[in-house]
Amino acid sequence: MRIVVLDGHTLNPGDNPWDALAQLGALTVYDRTPPALLLERAAEAEIVLTNKTVLDAAAIAALPRLRCVAVLATGYNVVDVAAARRRDIAVANVPEYGTDDVAQHTLALLLELCQRVGDHARAVADGEWARRPDFSFWLTPPRTLAGQTIGLVGYGRIGRRVAALARALGMRVMASSRLARAAGAEPPDAWVAIPDLFAEADVISLHCPLSAENAAFVDAPLLARLRSHALLINTARGGLIDEPALAAALREGRLAGAALDVLSREPPPADHPLLSAPNCIITPHIAWASLAARRRLMEATVRNVAAFLAGTPINVVNP
Repeated sequence: MRIVVLDGHTLNPGDNPWDALAQLGALTVYDRTPPALLLERAAEAEIVLTNKTVLDAAAIAALPRLRCVAVLATGYNVVDVAAARRRDIAVANVPEYGTDDVAQHTLALLLELCQRVGDHARAVADGEWARRPDFSFWLTPPRTLAGQTIGLVGYGRIGRRVAALARALGMRVMASSRLARAAGAEPPDAWVAIPDLFAEADVISLHCPLSAENAAFVDAPLLARLRSHALLINTARGGLIDEPALAAALREGRLAGAALDVLSREPPPADHPLLSAPNCIITPHIAWASLAARRRLMEATVRNVAAFLAGTPINVVNP
């Protein structure tokens, strides 16, 4: 069985070996695959592993030997799952490997927006405290989260973990997620529709998958519902947000700040509107990237491939 990894560098930059996967077939690993080389590199593969390399309908149609796509992530929007289903190609993801890590990063972004630890530490290092006449100063006043409301769009594993962390800070939790509500998940303090969530919450955090139906749903009309002190956090997928609209809202002071670990294009172009937007913190898609989480992701991916080879595929998203 020929196995090709199209973009393995972020999962294994040298500290997370492919040895267990190599035992399952003839393995070829590419650190990165530009679109022009995709068909050439995957031509003989029966199993393809991808993280962010796009496998659209045209690519799937041009790979006659392909039988399985293993996505090195929870989100699988990079694969045209409908086209794969028509070809009877299984697409498997890893539904849980970084829940605690992504929730932790979400909280880190929220606390940075409220405390501006980095800005104050740099000011002290630059000598500003030494020049002050008082024992205390602040560039922006710290913000108390206890008693405020966090609104979660998506209430799956990560959303529920963020809810627990927010409650530990004394926050009230509201959420919008039809799937979690139908599944009987431990409820938030209130279920609300997305427009009401944006209008009522002090903090909004996105934890939903990206699909054709919700692409750029955080648009200008929805952003207009925010209160001026609201904070927006996104550790899900960049494509959920109309980024020029968010940049405009930040420039006009229609929300207090945004913190993002994901953008619609990664890495972003130098002229991306959010890179110069005020009160906007951006981290380079690192919420998932601890070594412990990457090891769990590798182990789960090996289980996905092994299960497919055994004729009992697991974590299939296009049955």
